[in-house]
Amino acid sequence: MPTTGLLGTLEDFVGALRRAGVPAGTSEVLDATRVLGAVDLIDRGQLRAGLAAALIKRPVHRPTFDLLFDLWWPPAIGDPTGLSADGESEPPEAPDEPDLEALRAELEQLLLDGDDEALRRFARMAVSQLGHAGAQPGRQSWFTYRVLRALSPETLIAAMLDALLAGEPRGGLAEQVARQQLQERIAALRAYVEAEVRRRVAEERDRDQVARTALPPLADQVDFLRAQRDELAAMRRTVQPLARRLASRLAARRRLGREGRLDIRRTVRASLGTGGVPVVTHHRPRRVHKPELVVMCDVSGSVAGFAHFTLMLTAALREQFSRVRAFAFIDTCDEVTRLFGPGADLADSVRRLAREADLVWYDGHSDYGHALRVFVDRWPDAIGPKTSFLLLGDARTNYRDPGLPLLKGIVEKSRHAYWLNPEPRREWGSGDSMALRYADVVEMVECRNVAQLTDFVGRLLPV
Repeated sequence: MPTTGLLGTLEDFVGALRRAGVPAGTSEVLDATRVLGAVDLIDRGQLRAGLAAALIKRPVHRPTFDLLFDLWWPPAIGDPTGLSADGESEPPEAPDEPDLEALRAELEQLLLDGDDEALRRFARMAVSQLGHAGAQPGRQSWFTYRVLRALSPETLIAAMLDALLAGEPRGGLAEQVARQQLQERIAALRAYVEAEVRRRVAEERDRDQVARTALPPLADQVDFLRAQRDELAAMRRTVQPLARRLASRLAARRRLGREGRLDIRRTVRASLGTGGVPVVTHHRPRRVHKPELVVMCDVSGSVAGFAHFTLMLTAALREQFSRVRAFAFIDTCDEVTRLFGPGADLADSVRRLAREADLVWYDGHSDYGHALRVFVDRWPDAIGPKTSFLLLGDARTNYRDPGLPLLKGIVEKSRHAYWLNPEPRREWGSGDSMALRYADVVEMVECRNVAQLTDFVGRLLPV
């Protein structure tokens, strides 16, 4: 029997979180029910903070939680401005023609004041007046772009800068700070308008469908090769926490695996006191193997985003290996370990890599055969019996020599060897891809997002 009321809404909300990829277990749901009895339900800020504390564990899940919270626990029902009725049988009446100049003047003052709650109320009112478009009898469609196009908040920036600077000269730090503040407030307005439009559409249509279409993929599920600027920024923020989490998991695995093989001699000797019955077993001390790691990474334009994230994560994990060496290549190869030393800013290291490393020999297109030849010739001692070798790239050779014998020699000299390919497995071998032929020489793993990269690094870590 379906649950109704407040608990029913919570149940539906948790279901939506799970379908979006947020792991909310039974204990989290029990905590959330206690939150409902502990906070002031009229105060949405308290309710949002309480449910977030109970249901989500990772910061990367917070944007998904906030978007779904606004759909399942909306700030208002119907039209809070009273400009139109939410009738089921009769279409709402069209509002009077809005006074755009008055709206823009009010918006300019709100952006200067920086009052978030007032800006949020303005966004609701603006959607009521500017965002609707009749779709069919009894139902309207709501659009964000109609509101933002009518208000054009970017065109108010010049006047607002004059007001904020109050006669101070342009071009200095004060203007930069003021401009940044205004851009952040305009971004907040855009977010409030988008949330209001989603709320209204969800009231008229299926809420689950709205959630599915509005939700962006979680940061750890975004494809490396198709990520947008905002998604890349979110993915970068996951690198350092990911490294710490993997390091903690490694420490736990080491504690659990502290005992080595059974020491028969000591066990038999100890059993003499119990008539030969081995009551207490003794084990040899376990030797923790801490290998070296060599990373060779294709940083050409087609896979640059994937390469940068993997290099950053590799540098963050350097304490887990006795030695880490990093090499980058496009059509020739260069060692870039110096850029990822202790204390280095990883984002800055990635930028320096493009400027300082010698990566282009002929035309700047990926040439795996020549890069492998240079690697073997210039650094013949880089690979040894303690080395884990990691090659990163899409295996697209531009129809040039793939250097298969060279790669085979490297794999045979190393302790472990893997190839991470950011392309979908179904595309391996298409066009100039030599992935299938390389996969006959080295274990090739599909690695398209942070989640797959996390799983692989968990396998690679020494125990």
